[in-house]
Amino acid sequence: MKLVAVSAGLSTPSSTRLLADRLTEAVRDEVAAQGHKTEVEVIELRSLSGAIANNLVTGFPPPPLADAIGAVTNAHGLVTVTPVFSASYSGLFKSFFDLIDPAALAGKPVLIGATGGTPRHSLVLDHALRPLFSYLKAVVLPTGVYAASEDWGSGGGAHTEGLSGRVHRAGREMASLLVARATDPRPDDDATEAGKQLADLRFD
Repeated sequence: MKLVAVSAGLSTPSSTRLLADRLTEAVRDEVAAQGHKTEVEVIELRSLSGAIANNLVTGFPPPPLADAIGAVTNAHGLVTVTPVFSASYSGLFKSFFDLIDPAALAGKPVLIGATGGTPRHSLVLDHALRPLFSYLKAVVLPTGVYAASEDWGSGGGAHTEGLSGRVHRAGREMASLLVARATDPRPDDDATEAGKQLADLRFD
């Protein structure tokens, strides 16, 4: 199974890339626990920023950007993580997905994540990222993962789940869906069927 992570972090090192790595690792571990293997590719949009801008103007992607678009289109599942700017996803993140064929993500499982300075921006998952991928007819995983600066190294409290717990819960959800799709001999190109399959899973 091919899992592609898209990270829109701008700095080096990047908390956005770190969250993408943790999420993909969680998915890979859960898939392995179910007896399957996962090939992981990480796409750093930072290195493609100039190519993305040029493609928006010219309509022609250079080879590195074309490869990234192809990887996203052909992946069995996506992990997408963006920093929060002005209470929404970054312009770089949105510009990249503007280049993806609107039909290419139909039925594809997508795990959404975001990073920001404070917990106040955690709603970005539901008011920005989830609608974006729902519009693209992707199957958005129930658990999205937001990481504020204070979440790193935090184990959570009596009434809140820590970052590590959220990461592993999201990883279980994605792994369960990927394995279910890989072992189901029926074609699964329809977003409605994929959504039903997701609803039938149990994430304990």
